[in-house]
Amino acid sequence: MSDQLPQGFRAAGVYSGVKRSSNKLDVALLVSDRPAVAAGVYTQNVVCGAPVHLNRERTPSETVRAVVINSGVANACTGEQGMRDAVEMTESTATACGLAAQDVLVMSTGLIGEHLPMEKICAGISDAASKLADHEQALIDAARGMMTTDTVHKIRSRQIELDGRRVTITGIAKGAAMIGPNMATMLAVVMTDAAVAVADAQHGLKDAVDESFNCISVDGHTSTSDTVLLVANGAVGGEALSGGELAKFQATLVEVCEDLAQSIPADGEGASHLITVEVHGCQSRTDAVTIAKTIADSPLVKTAIAGADPNWGRIVSAAGYAGIAFDPTKVSLLINGMLLYEKGAPVEFDAAAVSASIRDNRDTGIVLLLDEGSASARFWTTDLTAEYVRLNADYHT
Repeated sequence: MSDQLPQGFRAAGVYSGVKRSSNKLDVALLVSDRPAVAAGVYTQNVVCGAPVHLNRERTPSETVRAVVINSGVANACTGEQGMRDAVEMTESTATACGLAAQDVLVMSTGLIGEHLPMEKICAGISDAASKLADHEQALIDAARGMMTTDTVHKIRSRQIELDGRRVTITGIAKGAAMIGPNMATMLAVVMTDAAVAVADAQHGLKDAVDESFNCISVDGHTSTSDTVLLVANGAVGGEALSGGELAKFQATLVEVCEDLAQSIPADGEGASHLITVEVHGCQSRTDAVTIAKTIADSPLVKTAIAGADPNWGRIVSAAGYAGIAFDPTKVSLLINGMLLYEKGAPVEFDAAAVSASIRDNRDTGIVLLLDEGSASARFWTTDLTAEYVRLNADYHT
């Protein structure tokens, strides 16, 4: 299906002059035509941006009407002025859209330690407000307005029948580097026209984030600005979802978040491969995630995949230093469905075929099998290339 806004939402994205190039939109605006339930999950970095502080104060909520986003400057490590600027962004949005400022949430992404050019941003907010619309291009413009080093905009959408009503769940996200949970330099807003109670929204978003955005990594660097918001305006009507219908909604929310999460390392800076690490047979999901993340964050594993090298030793040894106890004599490993290591020992395999399967495909699958329990986890990451180093060496200068 085409990506679409849920009922009762409008969107816009404009160029305000924050970025150097006029073909790179830098202000995005999302507005609900009625008060909406909003939940948020935020960076766990103790050094966090002013928008994170402001949104934490305002979520969860039952009265949110808008989310305003700027890209190019992160408004992080900017002191009291940064907080004043974040509040001013909400006030400017409220004035332009006829809302109360306390019902506006804000996101900023880009360079850390620089103050926002507020005259440009406020003019951009006014411009975006005049262009709000509910068609697909408006949604695309909003998704483009939150991009920094992303090469593509990121939108994912699902529809589901709940209580006899067609419900839409649509998310937009940005992120390509400084990605390492919990969470990373990534922003996401998930909108739905379903009616969801505020407590269910907050709990459901946290669970969805744990299954998705907290299972991605590019470089293991936890950012100052990470934010995922869920905004549910109930425009389809009916009472707040409960029981089995709420469970169906939650499953679809997880799907949308997983799709958005995967799109981030898939667009990783300088990346030539999206790597999916699956770990099965652990005592707990926490154990499985820890092992998968350790493998995903290993520079030696990442560079091996970049070089199409089926170096099973790097993968197995990374699992071994993850800090999770397991019997190494029961460990097996597959790359792209081909068995390389079984029950604690290497097996004969066609190294050229495995190498070709890595080299000739952007997606690489690593599956590690333990024999400690029934828990499993998936984690998504990228390879590590010379282009990633070049991009991040040159990013500020």
